Amino acid sequence: MADSSFDIVSKVERQEVDNALNQAAKEISQRYDFKGVGASIAWSAEKILMEANSEERVKAVLDVFQSKLVKRGISLKALDAGEPQLSGKEYKIFASIEEGISQDNAKKVAKIIRDEGPKGVKAQVQGDELRVSSKSRDDLQAVQALLKGKDFDFALQFVNYR
Repeated sequence: MADSSFDIVSKVERQEVDNALNQAAKEISQRYDFKGVGASIAWSAEKILMEANSEERVKAVLDVFQSKLVKRGISLKALDAGEPQLSGKEYKIFASIEEGISQDNAKKVAKIIRDEGPKGVKAQVQGDELRVSSKSRDDLQAVQALLKGKDFDFALQFVNYR
């Protein structure tokens, strides 16, 4: 019998991020505490730009956006938000959505699988994802449980389970 396998990836559904951004923009335009402060959130090329006339307000805009992401099932670990920056009279926060597992992070995950996972499980880095294979499906499920129990600073999903 052939080996069973699955891939570990870090992907974000762009449409869900877009929906969360649109919901946040609608809430910001309607909320009383954001009236007259120039608060806004929008795409700026590949980054998300949040603006307001005070540092507290721009942080509140970020908080609204984060709550919308969570409601849409997107991990906040995928959101890389910078610090508020003063630009003229406006405070701005630039945020980006991180996708893919970096080589360093993939090596960390592979080392954890080798050291703590069941014997006979192989992990190999393939670009920005990690392929985990074994003869036993039970071992693969044990690896998934092991990785879910760890706290990484990036989001993980398990796909292509065969």
